[in-house]
Amino acid sequence: REKIVRATMALHLQQGVATTSYSDVAALAGVGAATVYRHFPSMGLLVDACGAHIWHMIDPPGHERAGIFSGMTSQTERLEALVQELETFFSRGTAALLSAMRDGERVPELALFLNKIRHGLLALTAEALKQSPKTQLVVAVAAVSDFKLWLSLSEAGFGPEKRKKLMLKSIEAAIAHEKQTT
Repeated sequence: REKIVRATMALHLQQGVATTSYSDVAALAGVGAATVYRHFPSMGLLVDACGAHIWHMIDPPGHERAGIFSGMTSQTERLEALVQELETFFSRGTAALLSAMRDGERVPELALFLNKIRHGLLALTAEALKQSPKTQLVVAVAAVSDFKLWLSLSEAGFGPEKRKKLMLKSIEAAIAHEKQTT
């Protein structure tokens, strides 16, 4: 079972989730296709098993990490801690997030996986701002500090320190804009 999951995860990262077949998994795991079917009667179950491993590996942040803001009184401190947490998570989870995003529209389990991550990031952002996750401010800040922005900055050649500064500036601009419109 473990060999099958590890082979599947490798294939998902390499060629995508939607294009990975039972025979691909069987070949890489060194087992027969029937063995894969026996352990995972549906591709959804196999994707879920991989997702559980990936979740543990990338350790996405959520409201349970609210402790990172403990003792911080200024909004600037809290936002810097949020940006640091996002930088660390996005760096750690890049390959898995890209793979999930690539096939998220075609594989329902991946859409759920990404949605769970989004909700966790929204909750962490709400904790940083001391707001409800449903406020327009939290939604705006989460939007300007998401993985796609981080990835664009990375692909443009910006290193971690520059990415953090630019993400912080984006967040501050979103906060200023929301304050002006309310």
